[in-house]
Amino acid sequence: MTGAETLFTNICQLVTPGVGVQRGAAMRDLTVIPDAAMLVSGGVIHWVGPRAEAPGTAQEHDLSGVAVVPGLTDPHTHAVWAGDRLADFEARVQGVPYEEILARGGGIRSTTKATSVRTESELAALTLPRLEALLRSGATTIEIKSGYGHDFDEEIKILQASYFAETEFIGSVVRTLLLHVPPVEGRKDYVRGVCEQLIPEVASENLAAAVDVFTEREAFTVEETRAILQAAKTHGLQTKLHADQFHAIGGTELACELGALSVDHLEASGPAQIAALAASNTVATILPGVTLHLGLPAAPGRALIDAGAAVAVGTDLNPGSSPLFSAQLALALAVRLCRLTPAEALTACTVNAAAALGLSDRGALAPGQRADFLALHSHDWRDLPYTLGASPVRSVFVSGTEL
Repeated sequence: MTGAETLFTNICQLVTPGVGVQRGAAMRDLTVIPDAAMLVSGGVIHWVGPRAEAPGTAQEHDLSGVAVVPGLTDPHTHAVWAGDRLADFEARVQGVPYEEILARGGGIRSTTKATSVRTESELAALTLPRLEALLRSGATTIEIKSGYGHDFDEEIKILQASYFAETEFIGSVVRTLLLHVPPVEGRKDYVRGVCEQLIPEVASENLAAAVDVFTEREAFTVEETRAILQAAKTHGLQTKLHADQFHAIGGTELACELGALSVDHLEASGPAQIAALAASNTVATILPGVTLHLGLPAAPGRALIDAGAAVAVGTDLNPGSSPLFSAQLALALAVRLCRLTPAEALTACTVNAAAALGLSDRGALAPGQRADFLALHSHDWRDLPYTLGASPVRSVFVSGTEL
């Protein structure tokens, strides 16, 4: 073993899903070790088991008899933005249709405009506190999407701002290029430019690990999405989709066909989409914050798991549809709104959320995994999905180091 060894002891209850993506009923199969210990060296877990069987080590860290779970992964955020959508919020709760909000200059257009006038460093300064809030809630790995740019240069600026924020952040960040809303005119030229100019530049500059497309009636068509994602694959980038948020138009089926890492939202998914996901390796990422904030029907988390799909949960942190700054609260909402069990929700927010980002080295407390974990205030891990309005997370550890 290399690096300083630390044996974490006095763990009342160590709880973890299995290593790697978990599907269907396996999402409920947690390992629970009472009176546990965990050996960490070089930021990696080397041993987990009962305290009485722990190997000798030079340094111990007493965790004071609380429950320990893996660090959470937030696989879906739009954390880089400027401005606010407070006027939109007030109008919406008074019954103003979104189309009218857009006509007033609100909606995503207002966010795009406010973001465009900020520099990369200014956007990074706005983003870092959002990442830190998610980290305090338990998210040790966070995905950030672009998507609020009105042209290619703006999208690249957002990705660079994400990178600048990442350099100041102790947790892990995964960057994704999102094609969010196509222009009203010149769609064919825009899609061609995405494929022939934007994606190659993003790939060559290592600005993103994946490309995501919003596939919806008012956004990109299935065939436009196919062309964009095929270009992403050609340039060595992973693929993801926003799909079935308002209408099921074939985005989920395309994601499964192309072997996308994940397809996210799924509020409008029906039996055909659930069956496609269950038969594929694509992770179904559900976003209960959107259901809470917009009053949309919940994504069919229960039906997806019962069908055998792999389900992940994210915050969808953004200024318009999910101003949710807590991965723990997203986990708790998945139980209440999407009908996941507590065990399923923990799996969805750890190993499955990591799999939705193409990561297999985190999300479980097992030898060889990154030592990202949470010490709770409670001796019972179920306080993590139970608690609302206060944080059940006492301490966050990244690579074995307490924040």
